[in-house]
Amino acid sequence: MTPAGQQHTAELRAAARHVGRRRFLTVTGAAAALAFATNLPTAGVAAAAELDTRRIKENPFTLGVASGDPLPSSVLLWTRLAPAPYEPGGGLPQERVTVQWELAHDARFRRVARRGTATAHPEFSHTVHVEADHLEAGRTYYFRFRAGSWVSETGRTRTAPPASSRPGALTLAAVSCQAYHDGYFTAYKHLAQDDVDVVFHLGDYLYEYAVNAVGGARNYTDRTLPAHFNKETQNLADYRLRYALYKSDPDLRAAHAAHPFVVTWDDHEAENNYAGDISENDDPPAEFLLRRAAAYRAYWENQPLRRPQLPKGPDAQLYRRLVWGRLAQFDILDTRQYRSDQAYGDTAHVPGPESDDPARTITGATQERWLIDGWRRSRAQWNVVPQQVTFSERRLDLNERAKLSMDAWDGYRASRGRVLAGARSTGIENLMVLTGDVHVGYAFDIKADFDDPSSKTVGTEIVATSVASGKDGAEKPANWDTYTRANPHLKFYNGRRGYVTVGLGRESARADFKTVDAVTRPGAPIRTAASFVTEAGDPGLHPA
Repeated sequence: MTPAGQQHTAELRAAARHVGRRRFLTVTGAAAALAFATNLPTAGVAAAAELDTRRIKENPFTLGVASGDPLPSSVLLWTRLAPAPYEPGGGLPQERVTVQWELAHDARFRRVARRGTATAHPEFSHTVHVEADHLEAGRTYYFRFRAGSWVSETGRTRTAPPASSRPGALTLAAVSCQAYHDGYFTAYKHLAQDDVDVVFHLGDYLYEYAVNAVGGARNYTDRTLPAHFNKETQNLADYRLRYALYKSDPDLRAAHAAHPFVVTWDDHEAENNYAGDISENDDPPAEFLLRRAAAYRAYWENQPLRRPQLPKGPDAQLYRRLVWGRLAQFDILDTRQYRSDQAYGDTAHVPGPESDDPARTITGATQERWLIDGWRRSRAQWNVVPQQVTFSERRLDLNERAKLSMDAWDGYRASRGRVLAGARSTGIENLMVLTGDVHVGYAFDIKADFDDPSSKTVGTEIVATSVASGKDGAEKPANWDTYTRANPHLKFYNGRRGYVTVGLGRESARADFKTVDAVTRPGAPIRTAASFVTEAGDPGLHPA
């Protein structure tokens, strides 16, 4: 365990001893917190009785199936058993369940490639994580699960090509920010039908905020959501229920069934704008770590993540590296767990001694070294960094010394400078940053010196708008003119909901920004708002 992890575990134990029982139970469950403090509840797993699947009288696969983190010879398969997803415990007793899984070359499962069994443990909310291995590289597969007489829907996934191969093309999609209470997940309905190889989710998969009986802006008239959703998530049961609410959305389920996902979190999976162990509301760090432990545990349970990403208490290594032959290397970052506290009280501010302190970091020193060392070994045509918050400078006004966001990389300019220096020193080719967070679509040229518009362009940044957060939005938000004038390296700005696809080829990359006009009502059509191309070896975005 890392020194930080050891420190956090000690703080969890201290909180368990000293927080009053009534207060403690509102932060997280006492038993769950103590389990976090001792890592995995292995004794509980071994002792849990096995459920006779004949006792499952309702479909347990209400939350769909998913896959993720494709490697050349393996892929992660996921599902969760929850016949009553809106009830604590999902409608199953605290007993383990044996689940069969199949992976086939065809959707009818006539040519089964692999099959096996997995255990859905009650300690992990009856989720299943299968690392299906010994697969062929660069292949499409179909998968499903079975529990007793119940069979899940069929998912489609794929493996990455061989690491030494030179594939000619890859199409990815980037999504972020899906506040259930702000609207329908219509973008996912269209993404499920789109022809992409892999989807990168860049954070804010769920929101901790209350969801009322009519689903907020969804304004349901055909259902009433349970009252326990109408409060902010605080403990493990809250977060698990909130994932059940989100994953019950049919459009999100369709996208997960259609494509493998590669996920990383931002802030709302735990709490808005937290920084490391510092909460938005200045809760005592030990107390906030209990909440973070619950949030991280529920995140792993409900995402197609591999075993190395399983949290240990309030700590989890989510940053990791995937390759797509020699066409692309993906360095997936976590800019939330290790960051210094936001400067200037996390308010928009001109750069100053506090924000520009060289000791400040958005990635933490270990992750920063990992990123640059990975670039040093990269053999990829495109070096892509999926991460959370705006990387390029984003001036918020037209003053000579403009205010910047202290929550984005602008609040950690020394961190950004070290990363760009690392990219330069390692000589990597074709740097591309994928970003979420801001509920708008941006296309940036990454400049060597953002204060000098004529300085060298050293990469591109593609910012995916939100799936639902921000409600319907506007094609040109109120600050559109200010931002486009203040930031000459900003090539595109659109405030509608949707997603972005990026096609990587040997000669160029193309980004298509896809938007819907409304999410407060279901069924809006999708359109391509703009397309841009950047040539390999010649950074800079140009209209397609």
